[in-house]
Amino acid sequence: MTSALKAFMKRPTTVVGIVTSLMFQIIFSVIWMTGYNGVTDRVDKLRIAIVNEDAGMGKEIAVNLVKSLPFDMVQSDSLEAAKGELNERNLQMIVYIPSDFSKQVTVAEGQASLTYFINESNPALIKSIMSGATTQITAEVNKSAVSMGIQNTLTAVNVPLEQAVAASASLSQRVTSDVQSSNIVQGMNNQMVPMMMVLASYVGAMIIGMNLEQSSIALAGTICKWRRFAARSVINIVAAIIVALVGSTLLVAFGGQIEQGFLQLWGFQLLFLLTFMFVSQMFLYVFGIAGMLFNIILLSAQLVVSGAIVPRELLSEFYTNLGTVLPATYAVDGTMNILFGGPGVGSHVWMLIVISIAAIAISAVAVKWKGQTVHQHQVVIANHKE
Repeated sequence: MTSALKAFMKRPTTVVGIVTSLMFQIIFSVIWMTGYNGVTDRVDKLRIAIVNEDAGMGKEIAVNLVKSLPFDMVQSDSLEAAKGELNERNLQMIVYIPSDFSKQVTVAEGQASLTYFINESNPALIKSIMSGATTQITAEVNKSAVSMGIQNTLTAVNVPLEQAVAASASLSQRVTSDVQSSNIVQGMNNQMVPMMMVLASYVGAMIIGMNLEQSSIALAGTICKWRRFAARSVINIVAAIIVALVGSTLLVAFGGQIEQGFLQLWGFQLLFLLTFMFVSQMFLYVFGIAGMLFNIILLSAQLVVSGAIVPRELLSEFYTNLGTVLPATYAVDGTMNILFGGPGVGSHVWMLIVISIAAIAISAVAVKWKGQTVHQHQVVIANHKE
């Protein structure tokens, strides 16, 4: 037993395995604890638009909501324009005050409705926060409506005190909520798909990259560096096609929600999986097997900043900016659009292509630089022997 333990501990792979396990704990703890720190304190970064078409009470209500609510409140003149912003995820909710709001509130036994528009093609936390906000907004508006209703009643007629009290009771529920959701997500299993696809794809890319690096080292004596580089690139493309096809097919087989079609899902997953492969292997080209440490860091960071779990609007400025250069951000946004509905994925496709090209270029430079370093070292040794 002792000899077996000694033999294992003498192997570099055993030490690397232990260190890797330790680094996972350290990296995830540091990044997640700093990345999610203060998330609940940044709700003021979530944007809500108020569209008011009521010339009476609605104006005052809109102004009061902008001043009192703990969100980034804006007023919009057009409901259709606001809906477009909501679909693009530039807004988290729309509060719509219809043109007959004041009339419905002030008439006897009348009841007005505030309409809320929420885009469910977002992290689940968005829907939760906005649902809570609808309750708060309706309660605040209802108080104003009750107050104005009582004033109008007492002003219009000389009502005895006891009747005024009775009137106020009848006005206690003058405003109701009408929540309309777009791009509805069908169940928690579908809500978690974007995070699952990113996590599975990047971990898979890390593993295939590590094994290709080990194979490349073993073949270094028989195959030149550029042929190995080309072969690895071809293997990445073929593997990405197969893996993405299997992943998309299983999603359909298990009843996954797909709004924009299977082929678009497969093609987009193929693209971001291939991007993950090129990015993760870039670190291996530059740093060798030690590049896996950077991949662990990148895996953790991408899960935080991608918007798959927590909306990017709630992250600190550092992590928000970091997300703009990491591929998982565009993978999650595009996947949500394809699965749940939303705008096209053209901009996300271009960003993933740009990141892939940059990763390939850096990898090629690393291959050339390492080859020159090895050649110079061999020349030095040969001159020394002479």
